[in-house]
Amino acid sequence: MTENRELAGHTALVTGAARNVGRAIAVALARAGARVVVHARSSVDAANETVAQCQQAFGGADGAFAHFADLTDPEAVRIMFAEVEARFGGLDLLVHNAAERADGPFDEISFAEWRRIVGSILDSAFLCDQAALPLLRRSAAASIIHIGGVAAHVGVRHRAHVSAAKAGIVGLTRALAAEFASEQITVNCISPAQMETERKGHMPEHFRQRPVPLGRPGQPAELASLVCFLAGPSGRFITGQTIHLNGGWYMG
Repeated sequence: MTENRELAGHTALVTGAARNVGRAIAVALARAGARVVVHARSSVDAANETVAQCQQAFGGADGAFAHFADLTDPEAVRIMFAEVEARFGGLDLLVHNAAERADGPFDEISFAEWRRIVGSILDSAFLCDQAALPLLRRSAAASIIHIGGVAAHVGVRHRAHVSAAKAGIVGLTRALAAEFASEQITVNCISPAQMETERKGHMPEHFRQRPVPLGRPGQPAELASLVCFLAGPSGRFITGQTIHLNGGWYMG
């Protein structure tokens, strides 16, 4: 975990930061000196706990606040970034982690379910990236980091909607990196596989069938460290990349 303050003076927004990987990212950024906006859709208690941990890591109550929004609603996204600007004055880093996942045979996925999953992953990334752009353009060290997933790169059963949406995140990452490189805005994707998190329901079939070669799941702190690196001064020459964090489960 990053222990220095190389992100001092920076402001970050982390979507889906109420718990698990999102919380680890938010707290690591605060520990590195960034002020953090903790986004959640509805998990008020968990998001407030993340805020408290960020404030402690940052060293003051002015280091973090929570914002609750449905990221598939364009007006809700606009309001969220307006509050970021009003309270923190700008934005240097957007970490888009929010996503919903589901399992089901392809021929049993309703169009409504398809739209729900794709909306939560890909539509929300589009809306957040676009709304963040005016603020990021004012930053001298702007970054967008998408949290993808191994399902975008490996054929997995019963997750057609998740796989398609996560593959879209990879394409969006490359397109934005190419479009905004001349403005010094870096855009990257981190693609994790099995992570040690609180999980609703069963472990996905593809992780049950094939173990991680390194013999353990990834830790949220490991992913958070990678986010801090990409957002910091040492990561400014990296853009348009999908970085796989999976213990060898997928070797791209």
